[in-house]
Amino acid sequence: MRTIRLRLPDSQYERARALAAKENISLNQLVTLALAEKISAWMTEDYLAELAKRASKAKFRNAMSKVSDEKPAEEDKL
Repeated sequence: MRTIRLRLPDSQYERARALAAKENISLNQLVTLALAEKISAWMTEDYLAELAKRASKAKFRNAMSKVSDEKPAEEDKL
């Protein structure tokens, strides 16, 4: 495990401290969770961009051509 030094604006520190107290977790846990969530979001963005590069309108149209023309059941309608 590593230790980092972090500089935060006072207002951001106070909001984070208050939120950690409200959630009954340490400030360290809050920052770790927030960082993990942001890293996950960025990695997901990169993953989706890679998938998009492999996208094909022809493959999409082919897949959509296999979808039934049946109307949805009454309980599935919006």
